[in-house]
Amino acid sequence: MLFRRIYQFLIVYCIGVVGLLTVKYAAGLSNYVIPGLAVIFDTAHRMLGSYFFDVLNTLSVTVLGQMISIFMAFFVGIIGRKSSWAGSFIKVMAYNIQAYPIVALAPIIFILLGDGFLSRLLIASMICYFPLLLSVLGIMASPIKDIEHFYIATGRMRWQLEVKIRAFENLNKLTTVISGSATLAMAGTIVAEFIAADQGIGYSIRIALYQSDLACILVALFSIGIIISVYQGILETVGEQMKTKWFAPKGEYLL
Repeated sequence: MLFRRIYQFLIVYCIGVVGLLTVKYAAGLSNYVIPGLAVIFDTAHRMLGSYFFDVLNTLSVTVLGQMISIFMAFFVGIIGRKSSWAGSFIKVMAYNIQAYPIVALAPIIFILLGDGFLSRLLIASMICYFPLLLSVLGIMASPIKDIEHFYIATGRMRWQLEVKIRAFENLNKLTTVISGSATLAMAGTIVAEFIAADQGIGYSIRIALYQSDLACILVALFSIGIIISVYQGILETVGEQMKTKWFAPKGEYLL
């Protein structure tokens, strides 16, 4: 899965670069507007190492923000899985808040918290929290009737077991959602850095934009794509390993 993620990104990235170069040569544009391959490779030689460190700085915020959002999504999703007033209230609130663009709140967050680590973390967490919550709510509110009926009939059903059964039976969906939320968290962090931060890959892209340096932006995007592809591949691999270890040999769900 890890290598699949990387080569999928490389294919998309190469198609994008080839498209830009096609426009460049078809329209006769200068290197100032769209850089040629030689300029891109020279920029990569000079800036790639620095940009990788910037992406790792951004990724540290992304991972922490994603972990917070995953914990909160499961905590609230488990509470809201029942068809009670609390569950209905949580679902309505989640859908309504999700409809509001979180990025629009970024200026307010920066005014209140400054342009440091906490602001980036909060924006990253908020952007990937609500999609995660809606997915977790959908999964936790859908009973696995054939399996759960057995435990209910034998008097062994507990809420912990109910949650584990539903999570296990939908582990592929959860892995996909969590892996996808990594991209949202990374995007949120980069947007925060682009708006007002003084570090991270979003800040570096902002500087390159001010200088109209498309080559630097392309190298920065390459760095982001490689790092996030590796991270998503790791998440998917861990999800597969969890599914193997979570199920006991005798067919019992481990508590």
